[in-house]
Formats: sequence, structure tokens, C-alpha cells
Amino acid sequence: MEARKDGLILIVEDEDAIRLTLRDYLRKKGYQVLVASDGVGAIKQLLDFNIEIILTDYRMDILGGDYWIKFLKKYCPDKHIIITSGFLRPDFDIPYEVIYKPFDYSDLEKKVQNILSLDGPHAGI
Repeated sequence: MEARKDGLILIVEDEDAIRLTLRDYLRKKGYQVLVASDGVGAIKQLLDFNIEIILTDYRMDILGGDYWIKFLKKYCPDKHIIITSGFLRPDFDIPYEVIYKPFDYSDLEKKVQNILSLDGPHAGI
């Protein structure tokens, strides 16, 4: 079964090169993608659009880290969330799947496909 590609993905990443490369990669694969450079920009996108997947960096200068995770847990329980990080230890207690940088974009796409092919919050994670 082919995964849907109509689920809107929000990429939250403060490093321009990573954010734009991820956006371009996923768009070329047929996905609908929005971007934000920090947690504040992400909140604006979440208010304006029906986001299905949030692909977010953990460590950002503006509204990142533990505060961002607390926000996501409280206000986005119905969203599929994947955290990207080059700094988190594997034993760090976080309620979402973590993909460690650098990561293979095709592996990320498989995770996105898996999420979009299933129903319910955090499906496929």
C-alpha cells in the first residue's frame, strides 16, 4: 500500500541549510511541507494550518529544548512528532522518536511514509 502524501509536514529547524534541504527533499518526493526556523514560528504555522507531522530539531535558540517538548506534549497530542538532534543522548527520556543527526534522508522518508499510512497519534513510531 502506497503512503498518502497529502499529510502536511512542518519542519522546525534553526539551521537554514538543514531546514531548506529537508524541505526540498520531501517536496521532491511529493510531500506538502511547511517550515519554521524556531518554536515561535512553528506555533504560528500550527495555528494557521492543519499539520499532521512535526519534524523538529530539539536544540534551538528560540523556544527549543525542554520547553518546546513540554509545549508539544500539552498542545499537540494529536500530532505525529519526530525529534532530530545531534546532541541528545540515547538514554535521554523524551516521549517521541528521536532521529540522530546526521541522518539518512531516505530513512526519514520511510518514517514519514509509515506515519502517513497508519491512523492515530504517534502511529508507526
